[in-house]
Amino acid sequence: MLAFAALSYTSRALEGKPAKNLLYKWDTFGGNLFQYAVIALIVYGIAGLGNRRQLFALRRPTSWQLAAGIAVGIGVGMLVLTATLGPLLTPGREQGFTPPSWQPSHAAAYVANGLVIAVVAPFVEELTFRGVGFSVLQPFGAWTAIVLVGLLFGVAHGLVEALPFLAALGAGLAYLRYRVDSVIPGMIVHGLFNAVSLTVAVAH
Repeated sequence: MLAFAALSYTSRALEGKPAKNLLYKWDTFGGNLFQYAVIALIVYGIAGLGNRRQLFALRRPTSWQLAAGIAVGIGVGMLVLTATLGPLLTPGREQGFTPPSWQPSHAAAYVANGLVIAVVAPFVEELTFRGVGFSVLQPFGAWTAIVLVGLLFGVAHGLVEALPFLAALGAGLAYLRYRVDSVIPGMIVHGLFNAVSLTVAVAH
């Protein structure tokens, strides 16, 4: 993850912000799909060194009710953080993926890219960070794992202004995984978060 973070920060420093119409391009869809496939294969191979089922935590949560309550808490926490830091930081603008307006002629590409971001990305990233990552770090203490997983999730995206938001979301999802012993609720919350962000981006 630190290697991916280094590549992301280096790429951003050399190339600057990505074009705002990236999600309207099929090349973006193919590139992101390939990237997540590579990450998934690497993580699957790493998990093979131990008990994959245990490391991934890809199992039914101990309590859906508790998971729902924590999910609401994560949502409220992110809203508060956005309201507090939003005037100072511009994470959406920094990431550069947000298109300036809705373009119906490119709707198919946007939906395809949206599915990658709202379905594929949460699945792969939850298995990576809250699955294997959390399992590897948990022996050092639950809260150590929660904080470190959050920070790693943040820096892996290669962003600066968005780092506090991503780290908070990553830590919140790690806490959810810890409390219900499963990555499945985190995948759902992560997917909904990304889907709402994509919808809001073109709704104005």
